[in-house]
Amino acid sequence: MTQQDKFVVVEELERYIAQKGSQNKVANEMVGVSAATLSQMRNHNWENIADEMWRKVSAFLGIGTNEWKFAETTNAKTLLRLFGDAQALSLVMAVTANAGSGKTSTAKQYEADNMNVFRLSCSDYWDKKWFLKELLSKMGKETDGITMPEMMQKVVLTLKAIDRPLVILDEADKLQDNVLLFFITLFNELEDHAGIMLMATHFLERRIVRGVAAQKKGYREIYSRIGLRFIELEQTSFADVKVVCEMNGVSDDKSIKAIAKDCDGDIRRVKRLVIANKRANNE
Repeated sequence: MTQQDKFVVVEELERYIAQKGSQNKVANEMVGVSAATLSQMRNHNWENIADEMWRKVSAFLGIGTNEWKFAETTNAKTLLRLFGDAQALSLVMAVTANAGSGKTSTAKQYEADNMNVFRLSCSDYWDKKWFLKELLSKMGKETDGITMPEMMQKVVLTLKAIDRPLVILDEADKLQDNVLLFFITLFNELEDHAGIMLMATHFLERRIVRGVAAQKKGYREIYSRIGLRFIELEQTSFADVKVVCEMNGVSDDKSIKAIAKDCDGDIRRVKRLVIANKRANNE
């Protein structure tokens, strides 16, 4: 069971938990797998989890851990370069793109391949304390029994103590205003010590620009922190669909053209269509 295999399992586990509503519900369905083990998997605390446990979870989810391979599309190449720049130079950037453009899968790949990278999948129910809790958990730090100011101090001290950290806030447009504005405090504490990348749909750009125009508190500061610019990714092209298909075992032109026509530029849709194509050809 390789590290990449485990990332695939965790990705599918996150989707299943979102579908079922809670981690405990999923754990109750899995024979011989505890909620604590699922929590360790999701928080990337994998050192003490046996391969047999990974195989149990994988089998329950009905996935083949080697089935899907990351492909370097145009947007993936752009993002990998931006992640590298942000991490090496402690920059703050904001990237926008349509849903299904491959932002999340590329961020996961970069996190898997590089040290001191912490990707958070943001949610609209987060408050400031939950945000800090998720970030500390990503860094393998305990959060029980400590106050929010203590959490903030722990985050800052931890990130300042490691070499060139990068924090990726995936789906940042889901954050509520009070949490999004908390980003300013985090940036001020970590300026020149850590890279920060905001990734979102175009809704975040519209929200920030409108907030600046309306002189809403904190919005001009956020806009300034990201260099007064949102970096927009490209639309998924036929060449991108082709490289994804070929990387994952579909190489005939007819199938690739059909998938490109049906996917509507959505890489998640490409994945479903590739898997369906392979299953149909194996029947």
